[in-house]
Amino acid sequence: MTSLELDSVTKVFQDGDDEIVAVDDVSLTIDDGEFLVVVGPSGCGKSTTLRMVAGLESITSGSISLGGEVINDVKAQHRDIAMVFQSYALYPHLTVGGNMSFGLEESTDLSDGEINERVEEAANMMGIGKLLDRKPSDLSGGQRQRVALGRAIVRDPSVFLMDEPLSNLDAKLRSQMRTELQRLQEDLGVTTMYVTHDQTEAMTMGDRIAILDDGKLQQVATPLECYHRPANQFVAGFIGEPPMNFFDVTREDDVLVGEAFEYAISQDIVDELGATSDLVLGVRPEDVKLVGEATDVHDFQMTVDVVEPMGDTNTVHLFYGESGLRADGGNGATETTAESAPIGAGEEGAQNKLIAAISGMQRVQSGDRIAARIPEETIHVFDGDTGKALHNRDFDEEATIQQPLN
Repeated sequence: MTSLELDSVTKVFQDGDDEIVAVDDVSLTIDDGEFLVVVGPSGCGKSTTLRMVAGLESITSGSISLGGEVINDVKAQHRDIAMVFQSYALYPHLTVGGNMSFGLEESTDLSDGEINERVEEAANMMGIGKLLDRKPSDLSGGQRQRVALGRAIVRDPSVFLMDEPLSNLDAKLRSQMRTELQRLQEDLGVTTMYVTHDQTEAMTMGDRIAILDDGKLQQVATPLECYHRPANQFVAGFIGEPPMNFFDVTREDDVLVGEAFEYAISQDIVDELGATSDLVLGVRPEDVKLVGEATDVHDFQMTVDVVEPMGDTNTVHLFYGESGLRADGGNGATETTAESAPIGAGEEGAQNKLIAAISGMQRVQSGDRIAARIPEETIHVFDGDTGKALHNRDFDEEATIQQPLN
């Protein structure tokens, strides 16, 4: 059984007299055989974290344990860890077989026959068995990536580390390789730590995902939990495409009052919010329903700005115009005074803009007046000062997993 544990790991770089904290007190445990994806924006510290695990960067403070043994002072070549790099890092003068066998020849006492057997087995597993005599310059990007993966597999390590291994591939090949990597990891059962900035890779590949921002760990959970029950506003905005809509609001009794609208909430949500009054209302685009007229307390009359057809879905940008209306407790509509400039959701000044993701079969076009329905059971509410999630949408992951197909 090989688990990987990071305990209060911190990395500080010195820039003259200044200290740059790249990784700030990160603690997490990757169970034996688990596929953990570390995701976050560029510069958040995810690759630095991976390099510390690999032994390529020193640790400023904290500890890293492999199988219960602290490996802070163990040299990289002795850590029983195999790493796959973004740039493939293949030796151009060696053949595919030579690249895959090089590490075994330098670090093990295996015979040539045993090494060749391992290389052929890994090459066949990766679908490159017929390419062993070729040089990297004769291979496509996808084939080079398979060689890099095969080179890691032949070492039969306790842990795989992967640093954005698919980022150099085109979109179609990335999708194919995501599936192959998942199948490969399940077949091998090796503990894997995978770094990416691509939320699609994180959501589709990981048993759990760890989300970093500015060197700090924001949340570690299953992909569905991070999506439906984000720990804070950063996680909510980072996970999901199109991104979550955010509106600055103030709670007045049982109503969230925004710049362009008011949203009534139930007593249960009021109780969760406590005494906090400065809040942020979060709504995922796919939870917005477009209906003909505003007939419900949570219906808001809006104007369609831009429609982005995606085939199976349409991404619809809506805004409150100068003559925009909102539902008023289900008893009619009242004028609003929101400005009509269509500003991107999530940006400063975007309080009158809403993005909805609807079925591609639902036809709307620019200029349409339409009602946006935002069901209360789908909303999220965050602390306006700290960003902490105070209320998340209704979600039961266990019930979702056990729900029958028919």
